Amino acid sequence: MQHRDSKRAQQGAGRPHAVIEVGEAADGTLTYLVAQAPEALPPVRARDLELAWEQARAAALAARFGQARQFRFRRPDGEVTDLALTDPDARCWASAIDSGDGIATVTGLSLCLRLLALVDLLARASWTKTLVQIRPDGAEIDASLWRVAASAPLTREARFDETILRGALAQSRALPPPASLGPGAIA
Repeated sequence: MQHRDSKRAQQGAGRPHAVIEVGEAADGTLTYLVAQAPEALPPVRARDLELAWEQARAAALAARFGQARQFRFRRPDGEVTDLALTDPDARCWASAIDSGDGIATVTGLSLCLRLLALVDLLARASWTKTLVQIRPDGAEIDASLWRVAASAPLTREARFDETILRGALAQSRALPPPASLGPGAIA
């Protein structure tokens, strides 16, 4: 495997740096060595997640299927979690995000994995059907689902815990959305 890139991205104020090393195999497969666990990845902005969805959708419509990708997440105790993106759709979506935000940064990787976790959740959890309207020109996803998916923790398998996500969603929908708060209101 040839070394392709190495980036150091800060997780957030006061937190240690996480290193993501990227290598490319002779067959074009990209390998990401991540110095933290999927569940330690930071939240992202809901709008960034929504924009990533649109980028990925455009790439899928254009049939821009990217390279296979493998991720190895190293936990503080030395254990690892391996994740392989070999499915053409997952490769396409990851490639779209990589060409935009880049997934060799902690934030970009978190964005990519959250998008893939959301797609996985929408495919397997029937209760999400009320939060998505499928139209010929795309899908409209409820704003509360974007907010919760952007901030909910990932599992060690880089998925969403359905119970945690559903609970956070119920709590977020019980509160007024930030845009509807009046002047001087405290959220």
